[in-house]
Amino acid sequence: MGEMTAETAHQIRSLTVLPARREDVELHTADGLTLVGELALPVENDPAATLLTLHPLPTHGGFMDSHVYRKAAWRLPALADLAVLRFNTRGTSSPRGTSEGAFDEGQGERYDVAAAIELAEFRGLPRPWLVGWSFGTELVLMHGADPAVEGAILLSPPLHRATDADLDRWAATGKPLVVLVPEHDDYLQPDEARRRFARVPQAEVIGVDGAKHLWVGEPAVRRVLDEIVGHVLPGHPLPLPTHWDGPLDA
Repeated sequence: MGEMTAETAHQIRSLTVLPARREDVELHTADGLTLVGELALPVENDPAATLLTLHPLPTHGGFMDSHVYRKAAWRLPALADLAVLRFNTRGTSSPRGTSEGAFDEGQGERYDVAAAIELAEFRGLPRPWLVGWSFGTELVLMHGADPAVEGAILLSPPLHRATDADLDRWAATGKPLVVLVPEHDDYLQPDEARRRFARVPQAEVIGVDGAKHLWVGEPAVRRVLDEIVGHVLPGHPLPLPTHWDGPLDA
């Protein structure tokens, strides 16, 4: 990227879409469903690592376009050479389409998690990390302790469905577990999160001052994306750029 100037650099705003190779994908579950999604890859480089994202509760408006994941897919292939998979879990709709099946309270969704991991394996996507947000964190904890996964990042975990047994299973893997907890979360706040996640010795619980469950606003989104990149790609320059010197995707 050339030297940026105020005249040539675009400020990265909430609707800015940076260049990536984007393709619609389908995920096929072991119980016979087709799920719809999108894979975003760096334009020129091979991905350095892969984010497999699991969205918030579909019965409360969560889907593959939930804003943190949309912005991750719009920015991180260009800013950090990450591959980003977003998809609708069973029974969930977005402009991309509707995934087959019906919401199953996190039980049948075990097959959705497995299908995402399998897609990464089939496509040869490197170093897959699970990223769960709210309900998506329950899916990570309940179903994501897979040998193919390098680690997981949890955003606003409510710990409603996930049990101590699920936490113990993650502890036994020894795989990294990064837990971002908003100071003003509606369900689980940092002090209680530290107590609950103490069962997982390798868990790193990070309280985020001023943030809320939905990570609304650019400062909150930037913090999340910086934490993701910092843990998945140790040593990558941070904070991520706030300006882009180059073409934008439409």
